[in-house]
Amino acid sequence: MTPVDTVSVTQAPFGILPDGQPVTVFTLTNRQGMQVKVLDFGAIISAIHVPDRDGTFADVVLGFERIEPYLANSAFLGAVIGRFGNRIAQGRFSLDGKDYQLAVNNAPNHLHGGNQGFHQVMWQAAPFTKDDAVGITFTRSSPDGEDGYPGKLDVTLTYELDDDNALSLRYHAVTDQATPVNLTNHSYFNLAGQGSILGHEVTINADRYLPVDAGSIPTGELADVTGTPFDLRQSTVIGDSIDVPHEQLRIGRGYDHNFVLNHQAEQGLKLAASVRDPLSGRVMQVYTQEPGVQFYSGNFLDGSQHGKLRAHSYRGALCLETQHFPDSPNQSHFPNTILRPGQVYQTQTVYRFSTE
Repeated sequence: MTPVDTVSVTQAPFGILPDGQPVTVFTLTNRQGMQVKVLDFGAIISAIHVPDRDGTFADVVLGFERIEPYLANSAFLGAVIGRFGNRIAQGRFSLDGKDYQLAVNNAPNHLHGGNQGFHQVMWQAAPFTKDDAVGITFTRSSPDGEDGYPGKLDVTLTYELDDDNALSLRYHAVTDQATPVNLTNHSYFNLAGQGSILGHEVTINADRYLPVDAGSIPTGELADVTGTPFDLRQSTVIGDSIDVPHEQLRIGRGYDHNFVLNHQAEQGLKLAASVRDPLSGRVMQVYTQEPGVQFYSGNFLDGSQHGKLRAHSYRGALCLETQHFPDSPNQSHFPNTILRPGQVYQTQTVYRFSTE
């Protein structure tokens, strides 16, 4: 891939769903030659091609080349997550005096919106171009009772790629009934394009993190990272810290924890985390308005799934899922995740790629 004269968005068939609906892949290209491929099924980011320090491009996210594996996307590769990203204990919460039971799809808990969730449905797609950016706006109306959640939720997602190699994800939602909302994206990144991420260096701007119980539900504590392998405030080689003896790393089989970012949502878009691959020189910076980021080190990838050109191997990719905290509907001291009629859910996350 080489720099081009103008931004563009193209589309092509990507397969057929069991109910006969066609799936489309949209390719966003900026003037630097960076490309992002997105599906209208699950609003899935299926590929991100970025250059290394020598200008050689590689695809730095996990995904598939056909629609069929995405129909059983148990790892949620690249998908939008909703209505509620991360876990809700036992799939239960109470709201305004009424109890709700959601699907238990990560026994004994509810995970990433349930058995269907936003990652397993079609979205309406509207591509657009600007002078210095290209993107797609996805829309969908989630009906009252879908996956057990109350209220009709109208959602708009905008993916925009600019000429500075920054991919912006903007989320917008309104509801006609109070409901939990916590949207995120579940892309798996490997800045080398292949191999292990243990040589990657990660930095997370967080003084505290959320310890979890044996079911990966937060205990409620906002623990100080100081003196623990969760102190990632300075650039840290993942392989140097991930196997340090620590009860929380044992529970998660590595990192699978929410970090409490040092900025507040009302402060706007702030640098939350960064990842660097020393071999390729690729760097990814993550900016967000969210109060937390879930750092997951691919501990449950086992090589049984084969994606684009390679198996999805153990610790072969990492996730940085910007979000509100897990189990927030059941933990009143966590930042609020209840959206009510008349309110607007609006948040933004940016993944910016560069080299050094």
